[in-house]
Amino acid sequence: MFNIAIDGPAGAGKSTAARLAAKELGFIYVDTGALYRAIGVSVLRKGLDTSVKENVLPVLGEIKVTLGFVDGEQRVYLNGEDVSKEIRLPEASMAASNVSAMPEVRAFLMSLQRELAEKNECIMDGRDIGTVILPDAQLKIFLTASPEIRAKRRFDELEAKGTTVDYDSLLEEIKQRDYQDSHRETAPLKPAEDSVYLDTSDMPLQKVVETIVRLAGNN
Repeated sequence: MFNIAIDGPAGAGKSTAARLAAKELGFIYVDTGALYRAIGVSVLRKGLDTSVKENVLPVLGEIKVTLGFVDGEQRVYLNGEDVSKEIRLPEASMAASNVSAMPEVRAFLMSLQRELAEKNECIMDGRDIGTVILPDAQLKIFLTASPEIRAKRRFDELEAKGTTVDYDSLLEEIKQRDYQDSHRETAPLKPAEDSVYLDTSDMPLQKVVETIVRLAGNN
């Protein structure tokens, strides 16, 4: 199966670009960050601190996280419940960063991610897809943008959905998550040695999608 691994920091536009490129290529799109968000949400629902391993690990034995695809769109299920909207709330973002730093959580989800790639031609995005999950992917891309641009994009996205947010808080959250994701001991965020570096700060979305599709065609 032809697999495309896209890594990059929070808010870089990986999900949107990957989803549109997958549609053009006829691939499925796998948003791995959504899986970590689902685990984070499960812990938050219990009123627990997601940065404390003793709170998180027992939850892994109580839940089943699965992906479904409806009209080509990924849906995330937590014990059979569709949580696709809940995992997009701002608090789910930091929860995902917290739980994803735990090796046990990453191991819990790794087999699911690899199984999807083995059975489907896919574009998979996350933080360690090209470095850990799919090191043999035929195409690896590290997609990024400045923190200020990423905060503005996330702000516009949430506002369009009717969610009132503060730009400065979003920017601080993104910077905090960047530091946490890139400095964690387990699978830190970094470009794979053979990845294509793509800075989208001044690049329209359609140009990003066209670039991904073109790179896929060259492999």
